Amino acid sequence: MSRTGPRVPYQEAARVLLRTSVLDAMRELLTERDWAKITLGDVATRAGVSRQTLYNEFGSRAGLAQAYALRLADDLVDHVRAAIDGNVGDARAAFREGLAGFFLEASADPLVLSLLAGEVKPDLLRLITLDAAPLLEHATDRLATAFQNSWVDATRAESEVLAHALARIALSFIPTPPGPGRNAPVELSELLAPYVEAILAARERP
Repeated sequence: MSRTGPRVPYQEAARVLLRTSVLDAMRELLTERDWAKITLGDVATRAGVSRQTLYNEFGSRAGLAQAYALRLADDLVDHVRAAIDGNVGDARAAFREGLAGFFLEASADPLVLSLLAGEVKPDLLRLITLDAAPLLEHATDRLATAFQNSWVDATRAESEVLAHALARIALSFIPTPPGPGRNAPVELSELLAPYVEAILAARERP
């Protein structure tokens, strides 16, 4: 059977498989015990790789945690992009649906649960606060592409403004979930949707 699409180089495919296996192993361990009690050796053993391989790929325990956190950024992008595709022309519904899906999934993620439970974990907290630049850049780039290549049809500059604001606000909710009675997806959709609506209105003007 012939395959379509560009050929993925072996080294790249092998690296993706390695990272996926390791991060899946880390997630499994996080469902069993707190992040503070998980070592790189534990993750390597669960993933079936050597500890040296883990060091070579992620550099440190902090690097491993950051790679896992990037998955959260990807989850945000995937939820918002799917909501954009499913709510053509309705920015409020797209933001509301996309953010609701992300917040629900993030609230059940074992790394987030570990961050919020027990003693303070400065290393995890820094990932989404002081050291959040890699997550923000990654999410902003992917979200901007989604806004640019959809019915929103924003310029790259407009897309990056919207994407950066959305990523920064959404990720800030991870360490400080909204309190009782607050509907974050609805509130954020009311905040962000007018920007998209202004883009659409400007495009319709003669």
